[in-house]
Formats: sequence, C-alpha cells, structure tokens
Amino acid sequence: MRKLLCSVFIIIISTTFNTYSYAWGEWGHEHINKAAIFTLPSSLQIFFFNHADYITYESVVPDIRKYTMADKMEFARHYIDLEDYNYSSTSNMPVSLKEAVGQYGDSALNKSGILPWYIEVMMDKLTATMKAGRTTEILFLAADLGHYIADAHMPLHTSANHDGQLTDQRGIHAFWESQLPELFGYKYNLHTANAHYINDISKEVWSIIEHSHSLADTLLATERDLKIEFKGKVYATDATGKLLKNKFNQSMHTKEYAQQYHKLLHGMVEKQMRLAIYELGCFWYTAWVNAGKPDMQKLDAATLTHGSSVALSAAYKAWLKGKVIDLKPYKEF
Repeated sequence: MRKLLCSVFIIIISTTFNTYSYAWGEWGHEHINKAAIFTLPSSLQIFFFNHADYITYESVVPDIRKYTMADKMEFARHYIDLEDYNYSSTSNMPVSLKEAVGQYGDSALNKSGILPWYIEVMMDKLTATMKAGRTTEILFLAADLGHYIADAHMPLHTSANHDGQLTDQRGIHAFWESQLPELFGYKYNLHTANAHYINDISKEVWSIIEHSHSLADTLLATERDLKIEFKGKVYATDATGKLLKNKFNQSMHTKEYAQQYHKLLHGMVEKQMRLAIYELGCFWYTAWVNAGKPDMQKLDAATLTHGSSVALSAAYKAWLKGKVIDLKPYKEF
C-alpha cells in the first residue's frame, strides 16, 4: 500500500510539472532533497533513505500548493524582498514570525515575503513531530523544509528584483534556477561535508539569506552585460523560427547563450546547490537532536530497513563521487 501511494504521488507530481515550472525547477529541488539524506549520520540517514522517494518527489509540493492549488498563504513563504524591509543587518529584523506580524502587519508580509521566519516555524514543527514519532508528519515536514531551504539559496528569492523586472531582464529567474541546472547539472559535484548541529537556528537562517542576497547583483549584472556582448542567438527557436517558451510563457535561451552565462557565473549555481544540500542536512539533523535524538529506525519495519541497505550503500558511494543516482538526467530543449 505504501509503494502504491508513493507511485500515485509521483504520477501526480509528474503530471503537474507538465503544466508548471517552479523555483529551482523539478531537477534542482529533487537533487537537493535527495542528496541531503547522505549528509546525515547513519542512525538518521537510514530512516530518511527508507523514504527517499517521498522525500525527493515531495520537494516540489510547496510550489504545487502555490500555483496549482492557488494557496494564497503559500506565496510569501518562498521569498523575502530584503529591500522592502530596509534590511541592514539581522539586528534590525524581528526574531520570529509573530514579531514580524506585530511589526509589519500581515499585508506587508504577504507582499514582501516571510521565508526566513517560516523556515524557523517549520523547524519547530519538525522537531515536535520527531519528538512525537509521527512518521507521516516527519516526512512531510522534512521534505517541505527542504524546499524552503533550497529557495533561500536562490539569490533572487531575497530580492525585490525577483525576475529582473526592474532591470529589463524578465525571465532570468527561471533561466538561472531551472534551465541552467537542467542543462549543466549532470556535471555538478553534489558531495558536501557531513551535517553539523546548528547552535542558533535564527542566526543560521539569516546568514543563508545574507549570502544569497550578496549574489543577486552579480547574477543580474553578469547576464545584462552578456546580452550586450553576445554575438549569437540569445533566444531559442523551433524549426519554424518560433520562439520556444518555458512554462511561464517566457522565451527560452539558446544552449550557446546558456553555456556562456553559466561559465561567467564561475560555478555560482553549483555552489548554491551544494550549500543548499549541506544546510538542509544540518537543519534535519538539528531538529532530530533538539527532539532528543529519538530512535527513528523504530518507526520503520525491520524488513524495510534491511531491504534498503544495499541500495543505500550504492547511493552513498555515488554521492561520495558527487552524483545523485536514480533521478532524471538533465533535459535538452
């Protein structure tokens, strides 16, 4: 029954992605969530690997709630426009979502985003469910958390110029986070350090946001300069000369243009993916430690754990070499 439900879930996800494309794209979110499993200590790793398919494919569900289900509460959870908050340092920002609501009000937060505060909310929930030993909730929250951690590592999720609309660069958001990793991600080394315990969750979250934000101007300026200097075709066309469009009806870039932009970014996309993988492992691990280090293997049947052991060994060895196996390869357009 569990395998049947997982299969149905995956079919739903795949069908949805024929209609929509999301932050970090399907390829990015799935690889981040699955790779983070291997950063965990063995006692926790086996539990997550037992449910690797769910953890992997559920990574896109927050975007499904946002676009397909039109959940109005979901949108603000994926970004924070730091410029709108006159951000200068973490010291002038509210510590919690409750304090943020009190200081700015719901309307301003819904407009300018709540990503860092919502990550902390999710951490509290994940810790509580781990402590209670509720398997379904643990997996759901862990996978969802992975999505928001990944979004926090996408520079434009921290900027009011989230799609280059302020600099005549519309479409750069999906270009950077979806088309580039789908084209070149098969070359990425996704191996990272092992997860560590986070002493101050709020400080860690804001550190991630600050670093991502520091890359936004470079991301935009690099593409803006390239578009001026590039001598070839910028946008891809089909055999009839019609512009190819992404799922947001935005023009797709040619592979040659994408290659040049990717090269000029000096590994930025790969580095941000690796940081997202590492940090997600750290957040999962921290929630588990804060829950009292419960024995997660007790939540699964011994036969499931035993049956996963050979596959885990192979997948872990592949990850040590920088690869995440049993996921779709990059997509050519």
